[in-house]
Amino acid sequence: MGKTLVIVGGQWGDEGKGKIVDLLTENAQMVCRYNGGNNAGHTVVIGSSMFKFHLIPSGILHKGTMNVLGNGVVIDPQVLLQEIDQLSSNGISISEKNLVLSGSAHVIQQSHIDEDTKKGKAIGTTGRGIGPCYEDKISRSGIRLHDFVKGSSLEAKRLKPFVKETYIIVNDAHSKKQNILLEGAQGTLLDIDHGTYPYVTSSNPIAGGACTGLGIAPQSIDGVLGVFKAYCTRVGSGPFPTELGTEADTMKEKKETLLQKTDFKSAEDGSEYSQGMILRKQGAEYGTTTGRPRRTGWFDIVSARYAFVINGMTGLIITKLDVLSKLKKIKVCIGYDYEGKTISTFPLDGEVLKKCRPIYKEFAGWKDSLETIKSYDDLPKEAKSYLLFIEKELKIPLAILSVGPERTQTLILKKNLLF
Repeated sequence: MGKTLVIVGGQWGDEGKGKIVDLLTENAQMVCRYNGGNNAGHTVVIGSSMFKFHLIPSGILHKGTMNVLGNGVVIDPQVLLQEIDQLSSNGISISEKNLVLSGSAHVIQQSHIDEDTKKGKAIGTTGRGIGPCYEDKISRSGIRLHDFVKGSSLEAKRLKPFVKETYIIVNDAHSKKQNILLEGAQGTLLDIDHGTYPYVTSSNPIAGGACTGLGIAPQSIDGVLGVFKAYCTRVGSGPFPTELGTEADTMKEKKETLLQKTDFKSAEDGSEYSQGMILRKQGAEYGTTTGRPRRTGWFDIVSARYAFVINGMTGLIITKLDVLSKLKKIKVCIGYDYEGKTISTFPLDGEVLKKCRPIYKEFAGWKDSLETIKSYDDLPKEAKSYLLFIEKELKIPLAILSVGPERTQTLILKKNLLF
């Protein structure tokens, strides 16, 4: 009996979905991307090899798995072909037998990139032309792949064999009871409708976006797995209640700078910037697509509970627990203080959210590295307390726990929620 599962980011993107998709693809016959463009990015580490993806699902690393870019995705032909060539040079064979593109997906043009470069800086876009391409889609003036591949350019000729009616392929796989993984780019809080508008992406990363972005029925979905980091990050501008330090200071930080003992001492003494920098350095929190430093903050129960509600999450996945190692104290936001009043629901009014101050519950940290952990029972008791609190507050069973970047550093806790 096959399953169709949605993988959705529960925060502001960059939650480590690529690693989880790669892991679950071992038991999937199809992996589908349903939104966004090459403004997304994720990294998969396999032994000594590192693969960086921007458009193609990481299921491409698995032989016999079909990978689909749905109609909800916007595609830059040059970027896609560069990714195909790069993977091919690393021995990954790519053809229409393992990668198909929806003819209804819209094409990013140079004019979109130029416009995004000029106007997108104010809200922190990647400058990849994503927003302007979606604008043309909504105004019904865009170019779809169906039309693009009728042209005579080299890109058109190379991509033409990959262009199919993907809704037929996906629904046919479902009727054959295959295991299908639906992958959302970015995260819930960047959703164009349900995120921290206007500091959002231009598509729908939430689970509902899988239906419109691929052409499948809601009842086809058997489960929604929400991916969260053990802390929070955000790229670009916009409100971030649990942010440690300031966005301005973060942007000045040099990726190459190494952590010092004095940084940990400063963090213990209460420096929020130092706490945030430790998370950033230990978590390698620099954009896969842009290289920008990510803003960091403590785990936010309020926003996570909101993500659970609007996605209908059936399972919880927590990544990068190892990044919290060596911190003496760890905090979790359990509510917001808004103008002297405590609120426990996530406000979508941006002006309200900007004024929200986090109310924290403090936990003891742990010094030991988690890189050799092979089971939940082997975790430090402090780490277990932290996880149990999050699981209890969100009322979602913890299905997968990641304690490092390698495939082997992943603990499967609730296999019945997976394939």
